[in-house]
Amino acid sequence: MASQMLRYVIRRFLFMIPTFLGISILVFALLHASGDPISLIRLASPTVDAETLENIRAYYGLDKPVPEQYLRWLTNFLTFDLGESYRFHTKVNFMIGAWAFETIKLQLVALAIAIGVAIPLGIRSAIKQYSKGDMTVTAFSLFGISMPPFWFGVILIIIFCFYLNVLPPGGAYGGSNLWPVFGIKNFFLDAIVHLILPSIVVAYVWLALYFRLLRANLLNIIKDDYILAARASGIKERVINYRYALKMAFRPLLTFTGVRLGLVIAGVPMTETVFNWPGLGLLFVDSALSLDFPIVMGIIMVVTIFMMVSNLIVDLLYAVIEPRVRL
Repeated sequence: MASQMLRYVIRRFLFMIPTFLGISILVFALLHASGDPISLIRLASPTVDAETLENIRAYYGLDKPVPEQYLRWLTNFLTFDLGESYRFHTKVNFMIGAWAFETIKLQLVALAIAIGVAIPLGIRSAIKQYSKGDMTVTAFSLFGISMPPFWFGVILIIIFCFYLNVLPPGGAYGGSNLWPVFGIKNFFLDAIVHLILPSIVVAYVWLALYFRLLRANLLNIIKDDYILAARASGIKERVINYRYALKMAFRPLLTFTGVRLGLVIAGVPMTETVFNWPGLGLLFVDSALSLDFPIVMGIIMVVTIFMMVSNLIVDLLYAVIEPRVRL
């Protein structure tokens, strides 16, 4: 079994190579087709002379043909060098590392909230199908799936920041409105206060998806013969629901969680922009608008790698959770 798993992992890694190259070529070509970053520098600083602009173009290799620029980028990437930002004149590696922490913190907190709330709600709704509680939670989940997250974020900011004045409207640290109310001066508590609103927005969307997926699977599983046999044997309902039924219904959730974990590093650009959250989503939006190719390319390819690795991990976990699944 161990040798079979090792061969499977090696085969998957070999498949990742052409996938990575194909995505990198496509993204690199689309980025360079979107415009010339030197033109933005010229618009932002009209007094910059032509010689300086040409020097900047030569420094970043923008005067070379696009295929040559790509090969240069790929060579640097293989040596863990993602290039240098046009705007900040800083290595992209350092910028992604610095901004990724806040994104991962927000995503993991939201993911934990979504899973922790969706599991008991999904089980209860499946057991008591068409009850008042089931209809209420289902309606809220439909709203969570349908609404634009950035709109929900704006509504929360208006209510809790401007009308109630109890939570900060944006950022990750400092300037908390709760300081004068509750006397919060602790850095850790201040970080939690700033995390409340953006994590609620992200968690609500994921919670709605998790709930509907879990409920739909449980509705089929709780009617299976082995579940009915377990009830007839006198096993406690809680044990049946959480040990047997949930285990079988968790496989689609595992797939969805693997995708979400792969996107953890990507952040939620619109939500981070609304809350001015200093994460990779906000950095990606700002860099795309300013045609800062090295940052945009670096974030996309890091997200691509995370996605491929997380999918591989999920496939391996299938064999652990469900012994009938073979690699």
